[in-house]
Amino acid sequence: MKQSLLMEKYPVFALDLPKAETSCTSVDEILAALKARIDAHPKVAYIATFDHFSHTKAIGGTVAEGILDAKNIVFCFGVMIPNPQVLAVRPRAIGVSDMGSHFHITFLEPPMEVATKEMEAWCKALADKA
Repeated sequence: MKQSLLMEKYPVFALDLPKAETSCTSVDEILAALKARIDAHPKVAYIATFDHFSHTKAIGGTVAEGILDAKNIVFCFGVMIPNPQVLAVRPRAIGVSDMGSHFHITFLEPPMEVATKEMEAWCKALADKA
């Protein structure tokens, strides 16, 4: 995974996963694999799946060229609430886009290192044919 700053302020982790390196054939299959990880984790709660692509198209929004599908899976580690400000960075989400030849998988860096490592492992585990 690569870490970068989006818009010069958002620390984002990203993975380009060639379709030839995964058994998943769609965004929905990627999300199902991630949901299985979320459901298996004793301290993570699944919240929702958001079809960002359909929503954006339905409101007449703009979708960048090359994006064939785009959805987010939303969940929360939420093992503590050390202060009220931490609510601004919760819940977590992983975004998955179908770019034709590959999937582009992204998430905003969480404030907890354990969450970062877990989410990174979930994403890397999607490459099962490398």
